[in-house]
Amino acid sequence: MNDLSNIKLAIIGLGYVGLPLAVEFGKKYPVIGFDINERRVAELQSCQDHTKEVEPNELRQAKFLTYTTNPEVLRTSNCYIVTVPTPIDEHKRPDLTPLIKASETVGKVLKSGDIVIYESTVYPGATEGDCVPILEKFSGLKFNQDFFAGYSPERINPGDKEHGITNIKKVTSGSTPEVADFVDRLYNQIITAGTYKTSSIMVAEAAKVIENTQRDLNIALINELAMIFNKMGIDTESVLQAAGTKWNFLPFRPGLVGGHCIGVDPYYLTYKAQALGYHPEIILAGRRLNDSRGGYIVSQLIKAMTKKRIQVDGARVLVMGLSFKENCPDLRNTRVVDVVKELKEYDCQVDVYDPWVSKEEAQKIYGITLLQEPPKGAYESIILAVAHEQFKNMGAEGIRGLGKKTHILYDLKYILPKEAVDLRL
Repeated sequence: MNDLSNIKLAIIGLGYVGLPLAVEFGKKYPVIGFDINERRVAELQSCQDHTKEVEPNELRQAKFLTYTTNPEVLRTSNCYIVTVPTPIDEHKRPDLTPLIKASETVGKVLKSGDIVIYESTVYPGATEGDCVPILEKFSGLKFNQDFFAGYSPERINPGDKEHGITNIKKVTSGSTPEVADFVDRLYNQIITAGTYKTSSIMVAEAAKVIENTQRDLNIALINELAMIFNKMGIDTESVLQAAGTKWNFLPFRPGLVGGHCIGVDPYYLTYKAQALGYHPEIILAGRRLNDSRGGYIVSQLIKAMTKKRIQVDGARVLVMGLSFKENCPDLRNTRVVDVVKELKEYDCQVDVYDPWVSKEEAQKIYGITLLQEPPKGAYESIILAVAHEQFKNMGAEGIRGLGKKTHILYDLKYILPKEAVDLRL
């Protein structure tokens, strides 16, 4: 346990979180990258990453990293890091299915002395209360006697080349003081920003889940302020720029709140709180407000179209951007789909254009057929939903060129100056 020289790692899940981790460790230690998606493994074996998180040259630098879809290969490992997604279901409840399945896979190959580290976002207590019993069941081993656990929450920010895995401080923890020390030293091998060792696994779990809960609530506040300022006829961005001149004003902006973390993680905390008999009013209120943004955006657009005497029924509307954030192909929990759905309720003809996103994924996940290229002069309304660099480069003239002589340009991301658009959040 104390000897890092004998470490043989297995990374379970090679998505946005697991792959960068596997690559960094694969530069120093033997690493098996495991994923159930055969297409994904084949792609990585050819040094390609469709998520664009890791460049081909970086994949080649991970000389000790191999990939597999065969769980039996994992038997040679002695330290497992689980990085599978933890989504919510249609009722906004935590869905631990990927985590449970991954724990079963690891449990079947677990040996005496092995360590299992979880990085997936969970509610406090999930690692030891939900995952460890699965490991015990499938391995026949005893927790903290035969095998051990750790938790080190992921802090990956998809599409962010400035804040990569190595230069974001890493929170660590372990099921015993000795394991906590080991986990901390292990991550220190690749994290140049350093680590922060917590007192327990539950503390580390709680720290992760409140990071995005805090961001969610801050954005909800700004979204509500934007609604108030809209009724007053005040430009929200102008207000925020003015308020931002104070040193301690937090620079949040209104918008759609999606993605794999901010729009999901708070539900893990509220679920646990409600199970304990406490109703978290502020957190859930923030969630309701942020989840309702799609409807609000479309209602504002319809009002503007009506004022310009643009017929809503049958109107062609272009939505620019589908990913949950700019300059990133990540479609997980994107709330742009709420806008698309709401527009269709008004019988609008909706086109969606996103040069970053896989057309196959958009069709498979959301049933949305992406445009190859939007036609010029075709639209009654244009919604700038995601701040991709390509859209910024088009400028107001280029974007307006896609609209008919009379149209509405709605900028959700403050891409263009206020005088260049008809509506802003």
